Amino acid sequence: MSQFSFETAPKIICEQGGADRLGEIAKGLGITRLFLVTDAGLIKARLLDGALASLAAAGVTATVFSEVLADPPELSVQAAVDAARAAGADGVVGFGGGSSLDTAKLVALLARTPQALPTIYGIGLARGPRLPLIQVPTTAGTGSEVTPISILTTPSHEKKGVVSPLLYPDIALLDSRLTLGLPPAVTAMTGVDAMVHAIEAYTTRLKKNPLSDALAVKALQLLYANLPAAVNDGKDAAVRESMLLGSLFAGMAFANAPVGAVHALAYPLGGHYGLPHGLSNSLVFVPVLRFNLTAAQSHYAELGRAILPEVSAAGGAQAAAAFVAAIAQRVATMPYAQSLHAAGVLQGDLPMLAEDAMKVQRLLVNNPRDVAYADALALYQAAF
Repeated sequence: MSQFSFETAPKIICEQGGADRLGEIAKGLGITRLFLVTDAGLIKARLLDGALASLAAAGVTATVFSEVLADPPELSVQAAVDAARAAGADGVVGFGGGSSLDTAKLVALLARTPQALPTIYGIGLARGPRLPLIQVPTTAGTGSEVTPISILTTPSHEKKGVVSPLLYPDIALLDSRLTLGLPPAVTAMTGVDAMVHAIEAYTTRLKKNPLSDALAVKALQLLYANLPAAVNDGKDAAVRESMLLGSLFAGMAFANAPVGAVHALAYPLGGHYGLPHGLSNSLVFVPVLRFNLTAAQSHYAELGRAILPEVSAAGGAQAAAAFVAAIAQRVATMPYAQSLHAAGVLQGDLPMLAEDAMKVQRLLVNNPRDVAYADALALYQAAF
């Protein structure tokens, strides 16, 4: 067996109603002045009420920063860092979707150890230490609560990542009640995003390993089976918890076995058009699966057998083709735009998007099949 290493958050709590114990959990980390990173929508939906009440009851002073923006721009993150320093924060909570969680990671790091964001884009360039960090996801998609990655949007509309073990939280807190109110489209986008994570982790070229494989398979089984029910009946707590666990497992997998071409092609769509990350992934997902089929046939066959009982005894080519067809069918039923054109992308921008995608070599090197500029352009055209 090849050598490998595997890292994840040191503590994961999965508990319905767990957010109502946030004060007790924060106090257990020695936090007395908490900086809570979230977005205005969650405040309006009153999803933080129980958590804030528990913090007050535990004697933890909470400063709420609710100005998080989607695909967080550098200036937005820096504003949060400055606010945390001004509040004298000794601990940070990310409470929300991937943008809130990614922002919270960098607040915890930069409020404790100042450094300029442009100097730490890349792998292993950030310096610590950081403040204690708790992550509370309210969507079942990014898996950001257990990844060492924070993705930001630069002033030039590029998506860049800070990748460092320092960004793993001390605690990931999963409370499926927080996801009950997600609208169908958001449920669908985030759920497909999590499926992409699982599949790209399982087929990654460079760091695939037995632990990430096991997590990716379990994640995909949970997500594929439960996504339609989560979209159609958002109040089913058991389904919502299965989706949240699927997202978590996929996050643990791709944190160690990194994603590939789907994400590399999705980033320019978010950077230039402001499309939600899950939608950006979904729009290029099936074209990339088909592009990778020849290179990833054995892995796709294994995943097909894991989620499709009817191909459990099928040969590799048949099982792999059935897998791609099943994923394509599942994506096609989701309640959102199904093409770049329908999402508002201009055909004349496809060459520019392909050029930007080729800059994301950090991810393209993980793809099971090499991607040249002509391939990236053809993939965007197939998605158009």
